[in-house]
Amino acid sequence: MPVISVPEAFNEDELYVDLRQVFGQSLFLKCEGFNFAGSIKLKAAAAMVEAAGRDGVLAPGSVLVESSSGNLGVALSIISASKGHPFLCVTDSRCNLSTRRLMEALGSQVHVITKPDAVGGFLAARLDYVRALCAADDRYVWLNQYTNPANWQAHYRTTAPEIARQFPQLDVLFVGAGTTGTLMGCARYFRQWHRPVRVVAVDSAGSVSFGGAPDRRMIPGLGMSVRPPLLDESCVDEVIHVEEVDTIRACHRLARRGFLFGGSTGTVISGAMDWLARHDARELTAVAIAPDLGERYLDTIYQTNWLQDLYGEDVLGPDGLAAGARPPEPGRVPARAFLEIADLRFRELRWRGNQRKSSRPGWPGHQPARAAPPRRTACRGHSPACWPAWCTSTRCR
Repeated sequence: MPVISVPEAFNEDELYVDLRQVFGQSLFLKCEGFNFAGSIKLKAAAAMVEAAGRDGVLAPGSVLVESSSGNLGVALSIISASKGHPFLCVTDSRCNLSTRRLMEALGSQVHVITKPDAVGGFLAARLDYVRALCAADDRYVWLNQYTNPANWQAHYRTTAPEIARQFPQLDVLFVGAGTTGTLMGCARYFRQWHRPVRVVAVDSAGSVSFGGAPDRRMIPGLGMSVRPPLLDESCVDEVIHVEEVDTIRACHRLARRGFLFGGSTGTVISGAMDWLARHDARELTAVAIAPDLGERYLDTIYQTNWLQDLYGEDVLGPDGLAAGARPPEPGRVPARAFLEIADLRFRELRWRGNQRKSSRPGWPGHQPARAAPPRRTACRGHSPACWPAWCTSTRCR
């Protein structure tokens, strides 16, 4: 029975999911989200804070500051709370609301950048803010995950050896590319291993990390709007770029089988499945790294209205189902639609029952009868006349 005294001491590092039943291709998914930070970023955060303390950078009264799209901010919030250091996370408007609230619940401050830099996007704007903050007040200590060697060294010492122990005959490894800390740590480790391993970097379409043209990216995690300083392309055998629509479909396809993963994981899996489909992978041992879980994405990639507003009505495939999900049989109402209809019918019957009861003099809780609810349509905002339970607008739910 493991007993710990600090949150960073626990991390499940031997859990893998065989995705053959979901995607029809053999791929072992290393799940890195089962720790108190909910993502692989706990490893890098712990290593960087430890290095800062060892090098004498952290002193009494120091305030940690870091630019993060979410996961590293949560990890540093946990470690800062554990060690008693104040922490300021500089993020941007793409960061999930639940992630920001989680950091604040852990005692951290969160500053949200709302205006992207004209050239470097939100990341450049975040970095400019952090630099200005550190220049104005020497109490702030910037760990700088983008250049800190402790970032990739954490995965060289932990993540890569964990995979090597479980898969001594590993042939190909798929790793998502953000700051490229995980990618570089794993790639450098397997370059020195006893057998050749093909390391495939998976990046988001619209990222400039590997020289691509910049474009809009709405899912935080992977991808960069400036070239990552830690990246050494000579350690990478191949690069795959994944469209965000494919990321979303991979996430929903997994969710249909009970696996709720985050956007970064969906990107890695989509890229890995594309690569395996184009190669003769029947005899290959393939592993992909899942950086995070899906709870923090419930308001974004798992929210139908958010998806359709950004990516169109067909983002999830026909009938609103995830791509690859089993379609309903002809003549049958899809389960989701059936449940919505049943819920509406239940609400209607309950309302009518309350109306009958409230019209009886002397009945407990007697009150004047209310007007009938409006038909199930979308109003134009928080209208005083709107009945939220019957309105299709997400703004009234």
